[in-house]
Amino acid sequence: MGRVRTWTASAFVGAVVLCVSFVSLGECTTTSPPTPCSAHKDCSTCAPDVRCLWCFTTNNCTDYPVSWLLPPHSVCKLSEARWGACWLNFQDLLITLGFLAGAIFIGIIVCCCCCCCYYSKKRSTRPADGDENIFDRKREEFRRRADEWNEERLARHEHIRKKYGLMNDPDHPYSKFENE
Repeated sequence: MGRVRTWTASAFVGAVVLCVSFVSLGECTTTSPPTPCSAHKDCSTCAPDVRCLWCFTTNNCTDYPVSWLLPPHSVCKLSEARWGACWLNFQDLLITLGFLAGAIFIGIIVCCCCCCCYYSKKRSTRPADGDENIFDRKREEFRRRADEWNEERLARHEHIRKKYGLMNDPDHPYSKFENE
């Protein structure tokens, strides 16, 4: 028990020393404040800035309304709003994402249904505890039939041998010649 506490304490001290060393290696840098969205004059500089939204109707760059997932109609129409890329409007983005989400959802449902059907069929073919005797009886019946068929086949072959005189009789004229 004492070893575990010692190891835990030494690991904690090591982690603190490691964190302090990384913090002391960092340099203090000052960053300039980000440019406001209204300073952007075209879509190619406004749309890549994730804080900004370009509207082709008014040809201006505004702050993206983060309180809304989609920009309200008063800010810009969805078909005219650009965010992230100038070639993709919100309306096309919503249609594409809705189609993909629906396809994924339907795919998951189909996979779940197929798995449920597969496992329910597999479970239904498995014998219950009392049904093992039924399967044993069927197996014995198949084995008995196979033995009967083998006996019938051997009897037919024996009959054909007798008919054509091909018995395993050493005195028979068609038996193999032995070297003497």
